[in-house]
Amino acid sequence: MKDYRHTVLCVDDEVNILRSLKRLLRKEDYRLLTASSGEQGLEILKENAVNLVISDQRMPGMSGTEFLARVKEEYPDIIRAILSGYTEVDAIMDSINRGHIYKFLLKPWNDQNLILDIRQALEHCDLIQSNRFLNQKILEQNRELKKLNENLEKLIQERTEELRIQNHALKLARAVLQDLPMPIIGVSAEGMIALINHEAESLSANGKSIELGRNLDDYFADKVQEDVLAVLENKTPRILENYQLSDITYDISFTPLSARFEGKGVILTLKKVNIR
Repeated sequence: MKDYRHTVLCVDDEVNILRSLKRLLRKEDYRLLTASSGEQGLEILKENAVNLVISDQRMPGMSGTEFLARVKEEYPDIIRAILSGYTEVDAIMDSINRGHIYKFLLKPWNDQNLILDIRQALEHCDLIQSNRFLNQKILEQNRELKKLNENLEKLIQERTEELRIQNHALKLARAVLQDLPMPIIGVSAEGMIALINHEAESLSANGKSIELGRNLDDYFADKVQEDVLAVLENKTPRILENYQLSDITYDISFTPLSARFEGKGVILTLKKVNIR
């Protein structure tokens, strides 16, 4: 792929001037176009992407300032310079002040100065294009950031609603658990009592009330702890029948926790057995 080359359009009604500019710029890596009038220059601009236009001021039909005013109106991204002598400065200053002309190049010119002026004009063109590109990228990124923020806000709202529902469901589940007409005890994998409902609070084991944070073996025989460990290992429920607790007989159901709490605990449900 070829490197990008700037395109420069020189407009002058004097053929010798155009030839001199061609000779001067032939060693520069530019694509050079020429026109002998403002009208011809506008026709060339219709067919070519031009970075810099250098125009003589005194031309028949359309003056340089008139031509460059048209260029600014129709092709505002093109850098515009006028090539003229001292005698025409007053006529050109108004056009410079109105922004039609970026640079005033003096005729007759100094070759090195003119080459430097053209390079600086094209660097200015590149800077404008670079700034426009960066501004466009910033606008695109801002739009993307706004979209991400809107999506994030929506996700936060959805997550907040989900948490509200889960919290409500958890409170309801706790209320149901507390009011179940049978003792419920939640035991961690380490054997610690992590949950009890109202019925379990009223139990008496070894002359003591069951309390949160105590170990299961503080209240129950080794057989109960063994069944808890077996349920944790096999991840399947089991039942211990006719277990005596403070002169009351219970069937104890062992149910392992599931989903993300799998292997982390067991629920004990005590059902009183009516012995005749």
